[in-house]
Amino acid sequence: MKTEFAPSLLASDFSQLKDQIQLIKEADYLHLDVMDGVFVPNITFGPGLIKAIKKHTALPFDTHLMITKPERYIKDFAEAGSDILTVHLEATDHIHRVIQLIKAEGIKAGVSLNPATPIETLEYLLPELDQVLIMSVNPGFGGQSYIPQMTEKIAKLNKIIEANNYDCKIEVDGGIKTFNLKEIVEAGADIIVAGSAIFGAKKPAAALSEMRSIAADV
Repeated sequence: MKTEFAPSLLASDFSQLKDQIQLIKEADYLHLDVMDGVFVPNITFGPGLIKAIKKHTALPFDTHLMITKPERYIKDFAEAGSDILTVHLEATDHIHRVIQLIKAEGIKAGVSLNPATPIETLEYLLPELDQVLIMSVNPGFGGQSYIPQMTEKIAKLNKIIEANNYDCKIEVDGGIKTFNLKEIVEAGADIIVAGSAIFGAKKPAAALSEMRSIAADV
């Protein structure tokens, strides 16, 4: 399976969103980080912005909800144009119900884990999930350094998925650069979220192409 890439809009120039999105049109997804200032110490955007940019790209929208009680807004983000909705296991008391709500909207469902949350918490959810998002930094801000212990966490999850033949991809987000990409892909990552590594480059399209090349050599 080839490695897929989901550039994070959060790292782009928000004064030029339409043009910025065109720079990464060769990506596989557009990653959208939604933060509420409660679950994480930052506030970004909501369904209104997602709906507004949907008409400017054909990329699937990979929406990551870093918000408390995400069940309140599943329908809003689905209707705004999200193709995948990922929620945090730590942000709700009823994660399985939230997954059901997402599936009921006819879109893909994912669960994200903070760095300190063990893989075992997902054991009974994996058969229901389209993807698991491993946070390789503490969520809230871009530009952080990759936490090395997350490589082992990715590998452990990959072994569980393969052993049970689950149809579930592993997405990794946080601090991924050209120098550590190889080890992350080798560990079992299927989807790479990259913000500053792509949008922070002088030529985002070239940065994306370079990362693809590194991943293809694994």
